[in-house]
Amino acid sequence: MSLPDKAREALDTFTAAGGWEQRARLLMQWGERLEALDETERSDANRVHGCESQVWLVGERQGDYWHFRANSDARLIRGLLAVLLARVDGLPAGELAALDLADWFNQLGLARQLSPSRSNGLNAVLKKMREMAGD
Repeated sequence: MSLPDKAREALDTFTAAGGWEQRARLLMQWGERLEALDETERSDANRVHGCESQVWLVGERQGDYWHFRANSDARLIRGLLAVLLARVDGLPAGELAALDLADWFNQLGLARQLSPSRSNGLNAVLKKMREMAGD
């Protein structure tokens, strides 16, 4: 599996970071890049359940690929969502289904900063993406 361009950029950026403080700053910056969701998209139907923070996810099929947008009320979660979206954007449903989330955050050097609740929340986001792509 080759990495999408945004995922390659994320991997290069985060692996070059010196330590956790630098990665945390990068996460905040990446979180600012998320495409905005309008008020109608921040609906209960688009909420991801299983997250402690409020997270909304919308996705649209573009040919054989999926494009997702997500946002959260928590800054750190927005950053984690941004690097997750970088990894999955433009993947066909089959590759999305095979994605190893823990491995991706390991590669970025962010795995040990993922508390069980954050990890569960991100897995819930990925699960919802897979459900949408499986339709």
